[in-house]
Amino acid sequence: MSIFALEIFRNKMTVSKEPKRTDISTEEKIKEAARVVFFKKGFAATRTRDIAEEAGINLALLNYYFRSKAKLFEIIMIETLTRFVNSIQTVVNEENTTLEEKLVKIASRYIDLLLEESEIPTFLVTEIRSNPAGLKAKFPMGQTIINSVFFKQYQEAHKQGKIVERHPIHFMMNLIGLIVFPFIAKPMLLEVSGVPTSEFNKAMEERKKLIPIWLKVMMEAK
Repeated sequence: MSIFALEIFRNKMTVSKEPKRTDISTEEKIKEAARVVFFKKGFAATRTRDIAEEAGINLALLNYYFRSKAKLFEIIMIETLTRFVNSIQTVVNEENTTLEEKLVKIASRYIDLLLEESEIPTFLVTEIRSNPAGLKAKFPMGQTIINSVFFKQYQEAHKQGKIVERHPIHFMMNLIGLIVFPFIAKPMLLEVSGVPTSEFNKAMEERKKLIPIWLKVMMEAK
């Protein structure tokens, strides 16, 4: 019996006794290993063998659970973004924080996420270009924002003349651009500027405070 067949046989024998617990344990182990390797090396530089080694299993067993590196990467990114969307949904629906306070929290959480998981911008750009409808279905951020306390506060601020721009689409474009673009352009920025990654990360930490200030000025500009 081949190593692959033996491994699958052993796995199936275990699953027959404790199907749910064993499957979840093995899959979660692989996904956690994939998360570590993807965020360390990036998608292109990662081999499925690297993930198998990180998980402490052989390559045959990894392939049995996840047929391709691309599919595993998509699963990891979707799970990560789902957690983030849920987090942002909490912020935009807070009743006891002002619009300005929400901006600070949103910018801070976005930057923290991207500093920790730098492959997300690349994943998003790829999905936006190749499958925008699918991305919208997975992450219905539009409805989340439109139905939020944040959106109502924005509309009220516009009625009171505190915000000149009527439609929040410009705000959303500015917010996403100011946060995400530096991470997309990070390889070029580091190459051109010659600064180390530590300096880039420090600059992004500074942008947590600067971005809400810039956005406030933009929204009030006539």
